[in-house]
Amino acid sequence: MSHRIQFCAGMLAFVVPSLVSCASDTVIYEKVSPYNTVVVTEDSRGLRTLLFERGGTRQSVVKPGDPDHLELAYARAALAGLALCEEPRRMLVVGLGGATLPTFLRKYYPEAAIDIVEIDPEVVDVAKKFFGFREDERMRAHVADGRRFIEGARDPYDVIFLDAFGPRSVPPHLATQEFLQAVRRAVAPSGVVVGNVWRPASNPLYGRMLRTYQEVFDRVFILDVAGDVNAIFLALPRKQTLGQAELATMAREVSTAKRFRFDLGEVVEYGFLDAREKNPSVLVLRDADPGTLR
Repeated sequence: MSHRIQFCAGMLAFVVPSLVSCASDTVIYEKVSPYNTVVVTEDSRGLRTLLFERGGTRQSVVKPGDPDHLELAYARAALAGLALCEEPRRMLVVGLGGATLPTFLRKYYPEAAIDIVEIDPEVVDVAKKFFGFREDERMRAHVADGRRFIEGARDPYDVIFLDAFGPRSVPPHLATQEFLQAVRRAVAPSGVVVGNVWRPASNPLYGRMLRTYQEVFDRVFILDVAGDVNAIFLALPRKQTLGQAELATMAREVSTAKRFRFDLGEVVEYGFLDAREKNPSVLVLRDADPGTLR
């Protein structure tokens, strides 16, 4: 959860207490990058946390050497998107963070090509030094702006994970209609786009973000994340009727077949919404009006 860019002032001017790192954690690395202050902490259990400011929100939490350990519940919920496509051959993750998702995906989808886009080279370096991230012939980290990378994509992806956050919110240019239209062009017709956002209590733009996804994609489903302030958008470039029970069954089949440590079906059963109805009074987010992102 880590694709950073300079923010429009005031987009989210507060920190959610449940996401704030523990003050007792030991800071083992800190460096100012062109985009953030990159901080790595370690707790008494050996868990390492990536932050973009001291005392800030947890971008990633990793147990080094254990790719199955997904400490943050949003990461497990995001994987439910794998139930909405066939066995993925090409995946894209926008936002590297501590490489939680890419490392997990590499273990369970060894034949897939995985591209990761991260704007901050310091985050890529830290992910390798402190979080066990390793590139190989099928998994590459691209130091680039996520939007420009997607706009230039030639071959479609089966799954696109949009996990791009700065210190407090999704970068504005990765939330607009124009950006999501580029994402739709980059995903296969049979694929899925998985977006990680904060729910309304922590995100004044939540309603507009959802409305923008609804404007671009044919179907949008929402998963609440247990014990956290995140919501996961599952966006499809096709019309598909799907209920909670059906998606839970499909998700459970994935985690059973792959032998995940956790049951993806439970993730769907916790909280599911078919966001079919659009609120006509809510405006979409567009590039042309930067004021909408403040």
